[in-house]
Amino acid sequence: MKWIPAVSKRTMFIYFILLFLLYLFYALNTYLVDERKLTQKYLFFKRHISNYTSVSVRFASFLGINIGEDNNYQSQYPVKRLPDALIIGVKKCGTRALLEFLRLHPDVRAAGSEVHFFDKYYQKGFEWYRDKMPTTIKGQITMEKTPSYWVTRSAPKRVYAMNPSVKLLAVVRDPVTRAISDYTQSASKRPSLPRFEDLALVNSTVGWGGIPSVVDATWPPVRLGVYARPLRRWLRRFPRTRLLLISGERLVADPAAEMARVQEFLGLKRVITDKHFYFNSTKGFPCLLKSESRSIPHCLGKTKGRSHPHIDPTAIERLRDFYRPFNERFYQMSGINFGWP
Repeated sequence: MKWIPAVSKRTMFIYFILLFLLYLFYALNTYLVDERKLTQKYLFFKRHISNYTSVSVRFASFLGINIGEDNNYQSQYPVKRLPDALIIGVKKCGTRALLEFLRLHPDVRAAGSEVHFFDKYYQKGFEWYRDKMPTTIKGQITMEKTPSYWVTRSAPKRVYAMNPSVKLLAVVRDPVTRAISDYTQSASKRPSLPRFEDLALVNSTVGWGGIPSVVDATWPPVRLGVYARPLRRWLRRFPRTRLLLISGERLVADPAAEMARVQEFLGLKRVITDKHFYFNSTKGFPCLLKSESRSIPHCLGKTKGRSHPHIDPTAIERLRDFYRPFNERFYQMSGINFGWP
């Protein structure tokens, strides 16, 4: 009697994997014809892939094959993940500089452009969002920067739904300087834009005499400098330990020191130090000696360090008076005195 050769354990495992993949394909094909929300679609993928991995590992272990989830191959295989950290704002405070400085770290990977998922494209679902992320390996942090998240009312709730443990970073600066910088950017695109004083103040006059002028708190560049209101919304969803407030002034004056705080907050090894920066006296802004994409010294771009127009000192003083109580409230909520005039 001729015996049929025994099937090896490895062959049995290969058959098992093939069967499981066929099941996953069938389940996926069934699901795609269902008109459900894209968020549910993402959760479907996540659940089935997790089951596939778990069952595969257990079955391989039963056969005596060691493919533990912590083996070197799996940990080094690059995949796209939802962000571990977000730069949520604030516009014209130094978010681009912060992101470019963070790119110096080998354990940080960031989306190439502002994705605007939590303010404009949330209906596209988490799978769409994850596809916009860079690939990372185990131990690396996935990041994304969109400054408008800071003032989007629904953003805190949506970010929390993605990951309650996500780390949030926000850059703030003197709100008066921020408003002027915001205006300068708009004026560079629209030369016919009225002067800053006419937009920031109501009943303003050329000579600043006669009728008192009051700050127009509805003008977006002014309104955005009231940091306490958005901060309150974010702190309703996230504990204070999950949100790092970064000084835009210190990011310019001493980028290495401020980046040390950022790296500690993100749980990263301190790699970014003063050896990565040099100060460009012409632009009045720190530049990079090297980065992920360039091995030669370079600055962040021609729009960084752009000269501001002359603003009437009376307008600046009235803006400072307007912001002062809001700044004090912001200091109390954040636990940090930024020392703005």
